[in-house]
Amino acid sequence: MHRPNSLRHTALYALAPLLALLGGCATLTDTTQQQVLVQTIEDNQQVFDVGCVLSNDVGKWFVTTPGRLVIQKSRGPLRVDCRKDGSVAVEKINSKNGSLWGNLVLTAGVGYLVDRDTGAAYNYPSTLTIEMRHTQPPPGDVPPGGVTVY
Repeated sequence: MHRPNSLRHTALYALAPLLALLGGCATLTDTTQQQVLVQTIEDNQQVFDVGCVLSNDVGKWFVTTPGRLVIQKSRGPLRVDCRKDGSVAVEKINSKNGSLWGNLVLTAGVGYLVDRDTGAAYNYPSTLTIEMRHTQPPPGDVPPGGVTVY
């Protein structure tokens, strides 16, 4: 006896591997660009109007904090270099591959190779909070040796 639901189940079973293959390759489902928010803090306070340069192996971008920008994804780290009035921050932020196992299992590694080259499977954190540090003492501080700097 034929059940009405069996045809539906058969169709689902037939489509599942195809959908899984498409889901395993980020190049087909994701973009190679990512929007990030860059914000800077110093002494637990947000710092405004800091100039930052973000770069990885595929490009370089400029932003004034707090600010949003679109960057090119990469499997390589994102370098963030921020500077303002004697304060600096230099950080390296690693990307993460969100579809590594799907690519390896579902596409027999082919999706991984494609995504590795395009960067589509890799993501950086969507919010980058960069901690600034003083490189020189503020005016009026007493440095070692007791001499006041003006």
